[in-house]
Amino acid sequence: MSWTDERVDVLKKMWGEGQSASQIAKELGGVTRNAVIGKVHRLGLSNRAGSGGGAKTAAPKAAAKPKPPAKPKAAPKKATKDEEIQEPRTESASPPPQPKVPHARRQIIPAGQPLPPQPSANEISPEALAKVNEVEKTAKKISLMELTEKTCKWPVGDPATDQFWFCGLGVQQGKPYCEAHVGVAFQPMSSRRDRRR
Repeated sequence: MSWTDERVDVLKKMWGEGQSASQIAKELGGVTRNAVIGKVHRLGLSNRAGSGGGAKTAAPKAAAKPKPPAKPKAAPKKATKDEEIQEPRTESASPPPQPKVPHARRQIIPAGQPLPPQPSANEISPEALAKVNEVEKTAKKISLMELTEKTCKWPVGDPATDQFWFCGLGVQQGKPYCEAHVGVAFQPMSSRRDRRR
């Protein structure tokens, strides 16, 4: 089907009268509703004045009976000492809001401040901590940019200060840390359970 001048004139006339795209497609024949809509947009006819068939179908809806005014709400009663003041209930599709359950928030520590003792420090054996302290005295103290696959990536200090560094000693096979830091980071499950008891 091609859009001849005659068919375009019929389209413009019916569109101006407010006919729907389906009605225009039926009248023209051999064309779909979507083809009519596309042609209307290409011709720049998409803005209608609001008269014609489309307005006729909308008019009965607008002329429908107006809703009666809502009854005024009763004034809330004053609560006694034993009662809580409650808002009047209104019907709504959404459920009432659930009370917020407080949850533990982690404290934000400003940059440059020392970190508080970490709870995991209680679970580390004293032998492992002593070994870590000895190793950190001989550590290479490298920066982030100096880390490689063969250097221990254990961070030491506060990242917000100039005294922050990484261990830098040789790593244990298949691990990201040196032997001393592996002993702290990867502890057997049974020893952790025993210390908690």
